[in-house]
Amino acid sequence: MRTEVITVQTGSAETVRDITAEAQQFVAGEGDGLLHVFVPHATAGLAVIETGSGTEPDLLAALQEVLPSDDRWRHRHGSTGHGRDHVLPALVPPYASFPVRDGQLLLGTWQSICLVDTNRDNATRQVRFSFLAG
Repeated sequence: MRTEVITVQTGSAETVRDITAEAQQFVAGEGDGLLHVFVPHATAGLAVIETGSGTEPDLLAALQEVLPSDDRWRHRHGSTGHGRDHVLPALVPPYASFPVRDGQLLLGTWQSICLVDTNRDNATRQVRFSFLAG
């Protein structure tokens, strides 16, 4: 298995960041296998969505409805509503696996791999790519 960690700057606002290009670059030159993507954080996740069509703000709006950033949460350190960031990975998991053929991700036409980060208190994230040849 080959693995690499990249650093992603997410800033101080809730964000959905497309990391498909970085994932494709990681598997380029590989043969067939699986790409596993993992976010080693308790307050971020991965989503496979269409990007550039308004889906990113729609996802953040949906998460705001399901997980409001107010003071209802028992987990209360950090910014108001930070407790919801710790619930996020239960809905947007911190991992995903993708098939790779001849060094190419086998994503659907409109699918992108996106880092979802609602934690405004942590502007830097790590993402681990692991390739398992098959």
